[in-house]
Order: sequence, then structure tokens, then C-alpha cells
Amino acid sequence: MKIALASDHGGIHLREEIRSLLEEMGLEYEDFGCDCETSVDYPDYALPVAEKVANGEFDKGILICGTGIGMSIAANKVKGIRCALVHDVFSAKATREHNDSNMLAMGERVIGAGLAREIAKEWLTTEYAGGRHANRLNKITEFENKHL
Repeated sequence: MKIALASDHGGIHLREEIRSLLEEMGLEYEDFGCDCETSVDYPDYALPVAEKVANGEFDKGILICGTGIGMSIAANKVKGIRCALVHDVFSAKATREHNDSNMLAMGERVIGAGLAREIAKEWLTTEYAGGRHANRLNKITEFENKHL
């Protein structure tokens, strides 16, 4: 599994924790920044990473900003992306099992490092359940194909 990782200035410290987790898990990843605490624009990081996941360069992506909201909104503008904003372990598991999310967004100002690591680990290790969920995802894909 190959992971794309990025944050804006509001998520750089939590991104370091997630990078450490990815290394501990032995997962291949690429870090797309940012590398400063000076204000930057989250779409400049979220959109290129989402495009890389959508076109298959990476299997999954993890985005972090202050709340995770901006990053998730931006990423979900890219056709084929299902970016879930998650701040609890149950939702991390559910969004993989039920929604086959291919990107995870979290907020550094919302959750601590320990919880973020638990969320990311659960999200990375949970498989998509398929079954009754596939029809729902197919409806989303059909809409995307018509309108995006």
C-alpha cells in the first residue's frame, strides 16, 4: 500500500505523528508538505494529493489541517475521491467498511496525537466490506460520471 500524505500549516505537527506511524507500520508513503507554520492555502496541498490518489499513483491519502474540514472539502472536489473527515476510531472503521474511503482527513486542533494515530491505523487496516454498500457507491460514481 502506497500512501500520499500532506498538511497545511495547521496540521504539520500531527502530520509528523502520522508519518512516524506509517514508518512503524512499514508502509510506503510520500510526504507532500507543507513544511512551515506560516499560513498557506490548504487547496494547494489537498488537490494535488487527491489527484494522485484518484489517478492511481497512490492507494490512499491522508490530509491534515487545523480542523480537517477544508482539506476534506477540497479533496472531495476531485472525481473519484471519497475523503472522510474523521475524529474518532469508530468512524474511521465505518468509512472504510461502508464507504470505501480512499482519503482520510483529520484536524490537529480537534484531536490529539494519540487518537490521530489510532484513527489512522484503524483506517489503514480496515477493509471495504462491499456487499450492500457497493450499490450505494455505484450511485455516487454514476453521479460523478454524469456531472464531473
